[in-house]
Amino acid sequence: MTKLFSKALSAVAAVVMAATGLPAMGAHNPDATSSGFVLPAAPSRNAMPDRRLPNLGRDKHSLPFYHPRQLNRIVRTTAYTHSESDHVGYGPRNAVGTYLKYTDKVRSAAADWSVYPLGTKFRIKGQPYVYVIDDYGSALVGTGTIDIYQPSKALMRQWGRRIVEIEIIQWGSSRLSMQKLADRRGYRHCSEMYASLQEQSRHRRQTRR
Repeated sequence: MTKLFSKALSAVAAVVMAATGLPAMGAHNPDATSSGFVLPAAPSRNAMPDRRLPNLGRDKHSLPFYHPRQLNRIVRTTAYTHSESDHVGYGPRNAVGTYLKYTDKVRSAAADWSVYPLGTKFRIKGQPYVYVIDDYGSALVGTGTIDIYQPSKALMRQWGRRIVEIEIIQWGSSRLSMQKLADRRGYRHCSEMYASLQEQSRHRRQTRR
């Protein structure tokens, strides 16, 4: 009887979690210790591309690719969560196998690693958090879009799509990005990021000569 009651209680809990957008019990994320977010501030004109730097073109969303020397920039952001169908197989873990972060200080984000290499840290204007690029997504490749991790579908929908101003506070490692992607080149998006990083590395070597 006790076992039946326990199973029934678990089933009810699962239904409640699904209805509220919370992750399932089996997908608990110990690094998700915050329950919401502070709304970002509106971008400023000062974060528009600096005309003194080379024009690197625009992505498919008509937003500019910024020169790495410009740390303040206006970017398109989307949101994702670990219970989405295309992420559920990985659970609440990122592309390097650690837990996705969602605390009052540090939060995870995904991007094209050839645009924002693994380990890149940034702030969103108006928010107190530091975001770290520790994940990627096939839809992000070839764009400057950053996908902001949210621990529930409710928060993911609340974020939606937002144009925000970010400040890069530390660039990640292209070398480490390539190391992580090297064994995943059987996947098209990983192969494309790897090839782009490889081309960037080749260009840097040539400019040093």
